[in-house]
Amino acid sequence: MTASPAPHVDSLADSRADSRAESLAESLAVDLGARSYDILVGDDLLAGAGARIAPLARTGHVVVVTDANVAPLHLDRLMASLAAAGLRADAITLPAGEATKSLTHLDGLIDRILGLGVERATLLVALGGGVIGDIVGFAAAVTLRGMDFVQIPTTLLAQVDSSVGGKTGINCRHGKNLIGAFHQPRLVLADMDVLETLPERELLAGYAEVAKYGLIDDPDLFAWLEVNGPALCQGGGNARPLRRQAVVASCRAKARVVAEDELETGRRALLNLGHTFGHALEAECAYDGRLLHGEAVAIGMVMAFDLSVRLGLCPAADADRARAHLAAVGLPTDIRALRRDDWTAERLMAHMGKDKKVLEGRLTFILARGIGQSFITREVAADDLRTFLEETLTA
Repeated sequence: MTASPAPHVDSLADSRADSRAESLAESLAVDLGARSYDILVGDDLLAGAGARIAPLARTGHVVVVTDANVAPLHLDRLMASLAAAGLRADAITLPAGEATKSLTHLDGLIDRILGLGVERATLLVALGGGVIGDIVGFAAAVTLRGMDFVQIPTTLLAQVDSSVGGKTGINCRHGKNLIGAFHQPRLVLADMDVLETLPERELLAGYAEVAKYGLIDDPDLFAWLEVNGPALCQGGGNARPLRRQAVVASCRAKARVVAEDELETGRRALLNLGHTFGHALEAECAYDGRLLHGEAVAIGMVMAFDLSVRLGLCPAADADRARAHLAAVGLPTDIRALRRDDWTAERLMAHMGKDKKVLEGRLTFILARGIGQSFITREVAADDLRTFLEETLTA
């Protein structure tokens, strides 16, 4: 099937423009009054990052934080761009992986940042995926009672989700992202070139968050993904423009929701489709690498649709369609491939009970009435949930 334009994504270039238009960055605004900022999506943004960052670096001093996987691939290029813009830049490299989102690593990071003689006006730059963006954003929120920071996400998941919206934080033994703060970045630079270095598994994990936007409230986007998703994920000649369109569509959707509900007191909770289940699965896997966050979200979204069907809320055909698409691009959709003999419904429910969205002891679920018709509910009975989980684990 041939690629068709993504719904709600503006044309990247006028049909009369030459090929150079492809390199132009598209700018999307996150409208939060005095704390508004831009998301730039385009090619080769690292090369010009210094010029875009310089107006935000009030002291001329920038501290770049990255991880051991990203540093060899992209750090030198960013540092050269910052130097070319006349900025003094230091770099800190953290271990890669979910385990870095911990109090121990946060303490070490803040100590290293302060050891560089920073001021409150010094600018932090997060160069990496969701882990780096989350811990650097949280460090920015609490160091010197608040520093500015810039997000340069290097994974598809971070580009379409975690780098936008100001959610920052770390994990603890009680659960994922339970220690954190809302702290908005000053700028997000989503460079399409860095996605070329992503392992296929990481790219697919990010794609789950792209599909999420279609499943929440944009059936046209989901239909576009059904046509174009496999090519987007597999690579090849059409992959780059398709990825760019998907990132723009996702960021536009996220920016709109964040502007409406920055602190997640209402509609923004829809962005957690699949996450209540997914976070419980990650906890059961002990964040040991068996299950990436996006993979957990993919399974969690399928479970959310299956529960919706069980409760008589959603046609089974829509749940089958969601499952089929995620499986078609190579994402996991079945909890049984992960479970161990000691997994039980009660264990999963215990993890869910520690979710940040619990209100007055009631779990918050994002369920669906169909593709693009998700909604928030706290009315799922514990017995219904337990039975559903037991059947899912043993089916």
